[in-house]
Amino acid sequence: MAPNASVEVMDWLSRARPLVHQAAHEIQPFGHLVRMPIALDEHACSESVANLNQLLADTMTLRDMYKKHHWQATGQTFYQLHLLFDKHYDEQVALVDLLAERIQQLGGVGLAMAADVAETTLIPRLPRGREEVPVQISRLLHAHEVVLKETRTMARQAAERGDDGTNDLLVSDVIRRNELQVWFVAEHVVDVPTVRA
Repeated sequence: MAPNASVEVMDWLSRARPLVHQAAHEIQPFGHLVRMPIALDEHACSESVANLNQLLADTMTLRDMYKKHHWQATGQTFYQLHLLFDKHYDEQVALVDLLAERIQQLGGVGLAMAADVAETTLIPRLPRGREEVPVQISRLLHAHEVVLKETRTMARQAAERGDDGTNDLLVSDVIRRNELQVWFVAEHVVDVPTVRA
């Protein structure tokens, strides 16, 4: 092989090598907005981003509660709840994505890491251990209530600021999905006979 050919091969190989251990300053610090051309004033965007980050943290917590309870369900209704909790987990995953994307559309930065979520959420921390199904359900219903209460307030605030996109997301997606999940979960703790009336 000619000396120049060897140099050319090394040049190609260096271009194929992954560039690992890179570091740089953040391009957008958390809490700072980038102005987006969406015909919405900066104050409205800033307020919505702050609200949505709170809701994002609480939705991520609720999502993770569903996965914990999916793994740890017990008893006669294990199979049904195992499937239901996983379905609700997937639906909360979709809401997390919608909330995070809306924050980006408004020029903000969404919470993403578990430690930040744990510091921010309004939902009480669960024990690490396994709990009985009625307790799991009570915790889920309380978490939904936290999310729904703050979402209703945030939806009204978004409407007052003229942030129709955020208002629509909160009403059409977050409120409706959480209300439906509450119904499905709450029916599991209605005390009715299972065989004879």
